[in-house]
Amino acid sequence: SSDLVSDTGIGMDAEALARAFEPYFSTKATGTGLGLPIAKRNVEVNGGTLTIASEPGQGTTVEMTLPIA
Repeated sequence: SSDLVSDTGIGMDAEALARAFEPYFSTKATGTGLGLPIAKRNVEVNGGTLTIASEPGQGTTVEMTLPIA
């Protein structure tokens, strides 16, 4: 089963996209940089995948895929 979540925000540049799942990396002044790494780990522990596609000025799409039991 796969779900997509998309926004029309500012998007991410190549560096931010490459580091999105890196613990403690954040582009926000108050961000901890733990949200996406924790989410990815939890999805992978359950046999799934979490991927991000993004372009500056175009928004971001996150795809979460989990196996169906």
